[in-house]
Amino acid sequence: MTTEAPHPLYAPLAVPVTPAPPRPEPAPPRLSPERLRTAVAAGAGAVALGWGVQARPSGRLDALFATGAHLTGLLAGYGVLVMLALMARIPAVEHGVGADRLARWHARGGRYVLGLVAAHGVLALCGYALHTGTDLFAAVRGLLGYFWIAAACVAALLFAGVGAASAARRHLRHETWRRIHLLSHLAAALGFVHQLAGPDVEGPVVRWLWAMAHATVAVVLVWYRIVVPVRRALRHDLRVAEVVAEGPDTVSVLVRGRGVAELRAEPGQFFRWRFLRPGLRSTALPFSLSAPVRDDVLRITVKACGDHTRRIRRLRPGTRVVATGPFGALTAHRRTRRKVLLLAGGVGITPLRALFETLDGGPGDLTLLYRASDAGALVLRAELEAIAYERGAALHFLLGPSDDSFDPLAPRALRNLVPDLAAHDVYLCGPPGMARAATASLIRAGVPARRIHSEDFSHA
Repeated sequence: MTTEAPHPLYAPLAVPVTPAPPRPEPAPPRLSPERLRTAVAAGAGAVALGWGVQARPSGRLDALFATGAHLTGLLAGYGVLVMLALMARIPAVEHGVGADRLARWHARGGRYVLGLVAAHGVLALCGYALHTGTDLFAAVRGLLGYFWIAAACVAALLFAGVGAASAARRHLRHETWRRIHLLSHLAAALGFVHQLAGPDVEGPVVRWLWAMAHATVAVVLVWYRIVVPVRRALRHDLRVAEVVAEGPDTVSVLVRGRGVAELRAEPGQFFRWRFLRPGLRSTALPFSLSAPVRDDVLRITVKACGDHTRRIRRLRPGTRVVATGPFGALTAHRRTRRKVLLLAGGVGITPLRALFETLDGGPGDLTLLYRASDAGALVLRAELEAIAYERGAALHFLLGPSDDSFDPLAPRALRNLVPDLAAHDVYLCGPPGMARAATASLIRAGVPARRIHSEDFSHA
């Protein structure tokens, strides 16, 4: 059911739109990108050190191939564990690093892992062929006689299929891509069998360490991706309270539950939402909060741009909701300057609208630039104007088609709107093309890249 009038909880000027009071509880733990990179590199170093301790120096060519296969196999196994851990939705990692950066690292790391798997297979095959004095085809037949080699071959094929699906992601339906991607868990399990049964891991202590590493990652995956969402769904009993029309193709969904404040959701963050109704229950969709949490109510604002988002318009009050999160690092903790520029494009206004209301600052400290094709494409306009009025903040709507001769996001145009632009922190959210162009313009306008904070939720 869709209503035309805005819900009173979020109606402009119905409630004073002053910054929310600071939370009494301590901030949630966050692992910085630098510390995560250091930890991953230290783990790779430990794997290489273990390989060096076990290596047996030899000048024979087959032994050199075997030694190279040993190292690439160990690093590939470690890389698989890292890839799974990055996508385990560990709160401290998600809040500190950010979902979009984790997704990019996962994609880049996946290519490295595939390269290591391929190198491991080629080196092992060449070493075996030289050791047995056979050709490569006979070596393949001989190796496939070992069950742990067969398991490795199946795992490698599955990883290759997942990699191919990721490369073609834009041409696949989201559900299809996710189902294919789940095969990586089976591939990891087969790789574990190969690793412990094969010759790459020697000695009971080393085997125990690798087994513990695999078990730890498996427990973390099950805990944060299955147990925590189910437990929270039962505890908070989230249900759709109302669906509010915000424009011709945009609605806000208000979700009410019990003890929602315990989720500690911050403005700028997002949840993965699963609405338990036909056509929506099979997919968890990432949407940012478009307002701060109030009175046990979470609000998201969704633009219809596909089958699933169009079905959200037809949600009825009382529909059960499973919300996993909060995720994302586009929050106040990234702020390093007194003055802040919020730069939004299209429906990317949603996380920035919440930040516009809640970021600390007096008159003149906050500026919001909102890029849209025309006035009809502006979302939550009345609320933004009310917030700007109450807070003494600057608000500019940058209207016009993307192919217009005048670019409102050009460096000179940005400096004209925000004269001391280089002294600002910038929070940026919009379509990928707009975000890339805006980032380049901001850097040319003098804003250091480290002070441009953005997240691409399409990879979440």
